[in-house]
Amino acid sequence: MKIIILGAGRIGESVAGTLVSEQNDITVIDTDAARLRDLESRFELRGVAGNGIEPELLEEAGARDADMLIACAAQDETNLVACKVAEQMFNIPTRIARVRSEAFRGESPLLGREGFAVDRVICPEDSLTRYIARLIDYPEALQVHEFAGGRASLVSVRAVAGAPLVGCRVDEIGAYAAGEAVRVVALYRRREDGPDRFIPAAEGTHVVPGDEVFVLAARQNLRAALAALHRRDPQTPRTVQRVAIAGGGRVGMRLAQQLVQDFPALQLKLIERNAERCQMLAARLPSSVMVLQGDATDEDLMDDESVGESDFFLSLTNDDEDNIMSALLAKRMGARRVLALINRRSYADLIHGTQIDIALTPSQTLLGELLAFVRRGDVQVVHSLRRGVAEAMEIVARGDERTSRVVGRAIKDIKLPRDAHFGLVLRGLPDPDAPLPAGEGEGASPAAEAAEPEVIVPQPGTVIRSGDHVIIFMPRKRLVREVEKLFRVSATFF
Repeated sequence: MKIIILGAGRIGESVAGTLVSEQNDITVIDTDAARLRDLESRFELRGVAGNGIEPELLEEAGARDADMLIACAAQDETNLVACKVAEQMFNIPTRIARVRSEAFRGESPLLGREGFAVDRVICPEDSLTRYIARLIDYPEALQVHEFAGGRASLVSVRAVAGAPLVGCRVDEIGAYAAGEAVRVVALYRRREDGPDRFIPAAEGTHVVPGDEVFVLAARQNLRAALAALHRRDPQTPRTVQRVAIAGGGRVGMRLAQQLVQDFPALQLKLIERNAERCQMLAARLPSSVMVLQGDATDEDLMDDESVGESDFFLSLTNDDEDNIMSALLAKRMGARRVLALINRRSYADLIHGTQIDIALTPSQTLLGELLAFVRRGDVQVVHSLRRGVAEAMEIVARGDERTSRVVGRAIKDIKLPRDAHFGLVLRGLPDPDAPLPAGEGEGASPAAEAAEPEVIVPQPGTVIRSGDHVIIFMPRKRLVREVEKLFRVSATFF
């Protein structure tokens, strides 16, 4: 696929690196020629220096035969205008824009073909806010990723000695989770002399303390699955009651607003260094949020405000070093769980899962939204895992026994690439692209809409049907193309 990326900042760089690794033809446009030279030295891509809203420059970048434009420059206006120029002058089929302003969200007519012609709006701050809110809702988890509109989730959790499933076989998790729609798909075991070692979730594999365990589960079984791996007493629910946020920038403010809405009983403190910003935050946030002026790396301030008693401490400033130091300080003072927002991926790789429980890279929360547009076949959802090394994908099985390699066949007869793993199968989900039957539409009976899809843990004899949503875990990104090819229908299926 030929893709033009406008903007070589942190988001653009991360997106470019990921897409290049998947053998796409990438061109990056930016006004900073030195930054482009640096990207060209590290990745197999082409850099074009200049203003990305100028038609001549877009043409130089290859817009005439491009498949996609991803506009992620710093200014909303640049990204919106670039999408309009790409559509009107070059007819680039897919146009994605990074937009921070809330005026250009949802179903705004300004985004349609008569407006800025944006196919999809992405906002890193919103992606981060949604993701962190899920981590607070499931405090045992290191990662929480949703599939099928939230009907199923993939979570990773650190196995704790004494938890019911720790020391047991991975296939025994169903005995500890309410219901059967739950499956362990992978384990990563710590090594002293290198990165964590991937262990396939094969029959007979045992969970040991310290393993990072990836579990796929239906929504109603998620808490029980986490408790089976992380809590010595799974009957005692673990909830987050006290949260402290360091950093009142865009992410910190939006997260505070989201948490007040989702968790009304939460005790929330927000620490911000800038006095004027504190005044603005105090005016815009509900009175239940305590806004404090100060430095989150100041031990005296942290002690005075009892940050050590927090259930979750979130360091979300724009400075990686400050985030690392304040998270380490909060952990030392007794905070149960700490998260640091880290822009430099090399830093995140070093500190994730150490004294800092979660090192979160903003671009990683956004990549899945973009990858779903790039994937071949009927891919619905993509989640990039373990800093881009692994991936989980929701793909729809199409066709019939004659035109598909998977439809009408049992799991045992489907040859997934080695180490790729069937997770869950969701059956009965509505097809958003299917036309409504005659007589249905607005005002139709809600009975059909209320039918709950079936969540299936695939067994060797489970037969895949057309329309099934299949979730597959892949420990290495190079397996993606093989899985896509497996699910591709023949040219005779339309």
